[in-house]
Amino acid sequence: MYRLFFKRLIDILASFILLIVATPILLAVILILYYQNKSKVFFFQERPGWHQKAFKIIKFKTMTDTKDAEGKLLPDNQRITKAGSIIRKLSIDELPQLINVLKGDMSLVGPRPLLFKYIPLYSEDQLRRHNARPGITGWAQVNGRNSISWGKKFELDVYYVDHLSFILDIKILWMTFMKVIQSEGVNQTADRPMNPFNGSN
Repeated sequence: MYRLFFKRLIDILASFILLIVATPILLAVILILYYQNKSKVFFFQERPGWHQKAFKIIKFKTMTDTKDAEGKLLPDNQRITKAGSIIRKLSIDELPQLINVLKGDMSLVGPRPLLFKYIPLYSEDQLRRHNARPGITGWAQVNGRNSISWGKKFELDVYYVDHLSFILDIKILWMTFMKVIQSEGVNQTADRPMNPFNGSN
């Protein structure tokens, strides 16, 4: 019952309330990024969601679009801006995803939405991470996302899908809150970039 109904109801109510509460922060960041990025405030990227359905994830734009001589984007840690580094450290760059949650693209808790190019590289079991709505935070994020292998991350994602419950969601949200408060972070940072998944790492 929770998986099919109450989880979505909680997502709608919580994301709506959080967007209202976070409005002053959102407006402040929008002004800062508008000035720093010359009007480019948000970052949109197509990601696979629930049952691999495409949606556009929304984040604050914390990196420049600087490219090398061959026209390829420079590594993340070379493109992140000063303000962007602070915004990421505080996990504020994830706040616009509350709009994705409100729309039904995402949930507050679930496997993080990655890239479409990874789908052909997943094993049959790893592909089951898409049997739940992707989340702003998840079981892999609070269990060492940046210090564990891709294989372990996917194992944790599938564990979440198989054991999804109200208690587990509350546990993940609490652990996420504590990590943000302690400045541990639950996402990649400039000094700990996440290496691309190649099907074996």
